Amino acid sequence: MFIRTESFKDFTRYYPIITGIVFIHIVLYLLMVLPFFPGGLIFERLAGVNLYIMEGELWRLVTPMFLHSGFPHLLFNSFSLVLFGPGLEHILGRKSFITLYLSTGILANIATLFLKPLTYTHVGSSGAIFGLFGIYLAMIFFRKEMLSRENTQVVLSIVVIGVIMTFVNANVNVTAHIFGLLAGLILGSFAIDRGRELTSSFQRITKRTLTSSGGPKKWSPTSIMLALLIFLALIGLLSR
Repeated sequence: MFIRTESFKDFTRYYPIITGIVFIHIVLYLLMVLPFFPGGLIFERLAGVNLYIMEGELWRLVTPMFLHSGFPHLLFNSFSLVLFGPGLEHILGRKSFITLYLSTGILANIATLFLKPLTYTHVGSSGAIFGLFGIYLAMIFFRKEMLSRENTQVVLSIVVIGVIMTFVNANVNVTAHIFGLLAGLILGSFAIDRGRELTSSFQRITKRTLTSSGGPKKWSPTSIMLALLIFLALIGLLSR
C-alpha cells in the first residue's frame, strides 16, 4: 500500500490530485530560487503570518501548505505525500481527497493562528500530511475492514513515531501537527462512510502483496525497504 511500483506515467494517471499538489510544490519552489524571479515576493505574499491573517489576508490559511523554505523541506514533504497519499486518493475519490487534504491543512493553520504568537511565520504541508495520518486512524477505529492487518500496524507505527518526534524536534509546528492529526481523525470518520462501496477493491489493493506471496513474511526485503522509506519520510517531515 505504501510502496509505489507504478511508472511515472501510471502514477500521474492513477493519482492526479497528488501529482498536481507536488507539481505546485515544485513550481513555487523554483519561482523562489530562480535568480531572475522575485522569489522573496512569493514567500512574502504566501507564507503563513499570523499578524497578516488577522488583518484580513485569509489566503494565508491555505497557501503555506504549498510553500517550502528549502529543497530538503520540499523534498521530504512531497516524498511523504507520495508515500502516504495514494491509498487515500483511491479509497476516498479525488474530490473527497482534495477536500479533506485542504480542510485538515486549513484547520491546522487556524489552530496555529490562535495558539501561536501574532509574529509566528510558517510554511509547509506537514499539517495536512498529519491530517492524512488522522484519516488512516479513522479507518482503523471505525472501518477496520478497509486496511489489512499489516498496513494497520504500519499506520499505527507511523502515527506513534510522528507524534513522539513532533515533541522532540525543536523546529516543528507542534500545533499544526497535532491539530492536523485530530482534524483528519474527525473529518475522516465522516468521509469514510461514503467510500463503503469501494471497501472490497481497497482491501484487494492493500492485501495484494500478502496474497501474491502466500502470506506475510517477517522482515522480508520489501518490509525492510518500506520501513526505511517511512523512517526517512518521517525524519524529513519532522525536520521543520
